[in-house]
Amino acid sequence: MNHRELGEVGAVSEVGYGAWQIGGDWGEVTEDEAVAAVEAARDAGVDFFDTADVYGDGRSERIVGEVLAEDVAAGDVTVATKAGRRLDPHEADGYTEANLRRFVDRSRENLGMDTLDLVQLHCPPTDVYYRPETFDALATLEDEGRIASYGVSVERVEEGLKAMAYPGVETVQIIFNPFRQRPAELFLEEAAARDVGVICRVPLASGLLTGALSRDTAFPEDDHRNYNREGDAFDVGETFAGVPFEAGLDAVDALDERLPDDRPLPEFALRWILDHDAVSTVIPGSTTPDHVRANAAASEAPPLSDAEREAASEVYAEHVREHVHQRW
Repeated sequence: MNHRELGEVGAVSEVGYGAWQIGGDWGEVTEDEAVAAVEAARDAGVDFFDTADVYGDGRSERIVGEVLAEDVAAGDVTVATKAGRRLDPHEADGYTEANLRRFVDRSRENLGMDTLDLVQLHCPPTDVYYRPETFDALATLEDEGRIASYGVSVERVEEGLKAMAYPGVETVQIIFNPFRQRPAELFLEEAAARDVGVICRVPLASGLLTGALSRDTAFPEDDHRNYNREGDAFDVGETFAGVPFEAGLDAVDALDERLPDDRPLPEFALRWILDHDAVSTVIPGSTTPDHVRANAAASEAPPLSDAEREAASEVYAEHVREHVHQRW
């Protein structure tokens, strides 16, 4: 497993583990399955784990904290969590110091950590990025020792660019994959220039870029790939990276025609992301240990060839760009 610098947070595995799935919104996941997935990631050399306080109402944080307790105590892993989405209503006015302290303290308890390694604002309303007092509140929590570093998780490139203007922001988490290519135009360049760490989520486009989905795939009622296809529950960009399902399947078919037979589609997608030097870590999530291990192995896979990069550009232009490029 190769490592990269994540802002001032430190060196982390370039393939991390995204713990949304072990919390909820992906169909039923048993406790044993969740534990096995986290253990598989750690055994595969992953030392960066990303969760949030709303994933299963704290379930994901608690599982991560319990499984990794010894590694956390030894300082062998970095655990990132997120705060803000517990607000109801989820409005900019709620991003106050008092609320953030309350959320952070709950996450500290869930994870069993006195000081959280990294806390990210959890895709707040755009207006939050224009409120310095919110970032002052995070700085206060850092001064108090509740958190070691802070950053943001964003929906849109513009939000990430604005967040980087605050000197205390060490990381920006953003959706970036072969079906969401816009961050490569300006965002990554600015992040590198400012030494801001970049965490890439939804790298496999909610399963589209695994090649395992088809037009006959049926998703459980409690899977966001069922109930959030139109953005009814949260930003539609979090589901299939915002690409309409049928268009995404067409894009996958086009990639299959252009990619070499010896390059699995998930490895292709993860390598496409990692081949951008400004990326610090990519956080695929899975509850299947074999898939977790295969994702981690992408760190040692060879970079994409010119032909593979060209295929990614062509398929994006032909099948995906019109649906996502200017929206996020």
